[in-house]
Amino acid sequence: MNLTADAKGTFAIAPTPFHDDGRIDERSIDRLTDFYEEVGCDGVTVLGILGEAPKLDAAEAEQVAVRFVKRAKKMQVIVGVSAPGFATMRSLAKASMDAGAAGVMIAPPPSLRTDDQIVGYFKQAAEAIGPDVPWVLQDYPLTLSVVFTPAVIRKIVMDNSNCVMLKHEDWPGLEKITTLRGFQKDGSLRQLSILCGNGGTFLDFEMERGADGAMTGYAFPELLIDVVNLSKAGKRDAAHDLFDAHLPLIRYEQQPGVGLTIRKYVLQKRGIIASSAQRKPGASITATAKAEVEYLLSRVARVDKRANLGPQSSAAG
Repeated sequence: MNLTADAKGTFAIAPTPFHDDGRIDERSIDRLTDFYEEVGCDGVTVLGILGEAPKLDAAEAEQVAVRFVKRAKKMQVIVGVSAPGFATMRSLAKASMDAGAAGVMIAPPPSLRTDDQIVGYFKQAAEAIGPDVPWVLQDYPLTLSVVFTPAVIRKIVMDNSNCVMLKHEDWPGLEKITTLRGFQKDGSLRQLSILCGNGGTFLDFEMERGADGAMTGYAFPELLIDVVNLSKAGKRDAAHDLFDAHLPLIRYEQQPGVGLTIRKYVLQKRGIIASSAQRKPGASITATAKAEVEYLLSRVARVDKRANLGPQSSAAG
C-alpha cells in the first residue's frame, strides 16, 4: 500500500548491515526487518543518511532496498533515493516501487541556498520520480546545511501533490511543527504527515506539538513506539518518564561519526545483526566506548528491562 498523508506511528530508520569485510549482510537485513515488525513498527525507512547510502553503488543500493521491501510483510517501506543526479534517483525509485515500496524519501543537496533554489529543486525531483510515487521531504539542516522555513515547506507541499510526508529533523524545531500545524488550521496547507527524526532527541515534546510519530533510528525502537503511543493516549507523564530513562543513551548515540557504530553495536548485542561494522570510511567502537555503553544500558535497565542485555548474543552467519 502506498504511503499517504495520513501516515502515523513509528517508522524505524534502518542501518545497512555489513560483514566485517564490508560486504552487504543480507541475512542480517532479514533479521533486522523481522525485528522491526515483531516489536510493532508501522514502517521502516532504508538508505537514509544513517543507512550509509553514499557508500553503496547503484546496484548495491537497489539490492538493499529490494531486500528490505521483499522481506517486510506488514510494514510500509520507504526508500531513500537522494542522489546527485535525477537519473539515479529515478532508477532507484522505480526499482523500489516496482518491488512494493510504499514511497521514497528525498533530501536536498547541500548546494541549495535560496528559497527559490530549494522549491525549484524539489519540483524537478518530483517530476523525475513521477507523479504516482509518494515521497517524503527530508528536512535535516544540521547535516545537510539546507534551511527550510515553514513557508518553503508549505510551498513545496502545495506545489507537489505526491509529497505526503515531512521528515522533521530541524533543531530547534518545535516551533516549526507548531507553525505548520497552524497553516493547516488556517487552510493554507493541506494534510501532511509529520514524522520526527534526530535520533528521537525531542520526540516527547514533538508529539505534543502535533507530530504524527517518529521516523528515526535508535537501538530500542520499542521506546520510540511506546512514547508515540503513550503521547497519543494522553499519558504525558508516563511518556516522559520512559523517555527520560532512555535519554542518556539516545544522547550518546547522537555523537557525530561514532553514533551509528554505537547503535549497530547495541543491535549486535541484541542478536539482530551480525556485526557493528560500518563500510569504510567509517568509525569503529573502542573498548572504552563499549564500556560506557554497557554502563548506560545498565542504567536504562533500572526502568526498562528491555535494556537488560546479557553477554553479547550471536547473530553470526
